[in-house]
Amino acid sequence: MTPKDAERLKYLREKDGLLTDHEFAEYVYLEKRAEQDETIAQFKENQRAPYSEKVSRAANLAWEFYNRTEGQCYVGVGGLDSITLLMFLRSERIDVPAVSVSALEDKSIQRIHRQLGVQALKPLKSKVAVIREFGWPVLSKEIAGKISILQNPSEKNATVRHAIITGETGAYGGYRKGTRMKLSQKWLEKFGGYENEAEGVRYGKPDFQVSDKCCYYLKERPCNVYAKESGRFPYLGLNGVGRWAPAKVADAKRLQLHH
Repeated sequence: MTPKDAERLKYLREKDGLLTDHEFAEYVYLEKRAEQDETIAQFKENQRAPYSEKVSRAANLAWEFYNRTEGQCYVGVGGLDSITLLMFLRSERIDVPAVSVSALEDKSIQRIHRQLGVQALKPLKSKVAVIREFGWPVLSKEIAGKISILQNPSEKNATVRHAIITGETGAYGGYRKGTRMKLSQKWLEKFGGYENEAEGVRYGKPDFQVSDKCCYYLKERPCNVYAKESGRFPYLGLNGVGRWAPAKVADAKRLQLHH
């Protein structure tokens, strides 16, 4: 949150009388930002802690999650991060199933999965089927998702489409400008033409469909089906460098151990 945003939030908190609809939307957004900033600050402080303290904290979280779910947990295994998590849990004598759509991984990773006793899951659809039905997973999951929204306009996603083209958000985003919702200009030039008439621009269009559903059908959904059928909740291993996600163990839905 910028100093300007912090000052604006302070003003909205202290304002006498009722907030307008615009001010209330802005207030809700800024409160969420303040909460996120506080959590991220705590996360970064934890990252600076000595290694032994990190290990101790992770072990306590792992056991807390295990106990809250009465041992009904599993580990979704893919590459290095989740394999590290699995080995860490086993070193703490937390013995839970490990599952993976191993067929999507490199042959060397598949061999490691077999050595570790990881249960292999099957994708819900083949990669070819996903591409034929939904489109190509171009550039990145985030970028493909934005392009897919532009290709599939509706009344419900009108505000989001406007934000993708211009960076301007509506009430949910606090009526901001220049946000990261905007697709980079390089990709707008090639993929943003679906909003030419509405936005008064002259961007290009691809001659193929784009989709971000590849990961969902190949990886995410199979694990979700396993979780539902087994009644288990996932431990998730994420690399904390360059990305962040909050760990809310109290929800007893998932546990993310960052390293």
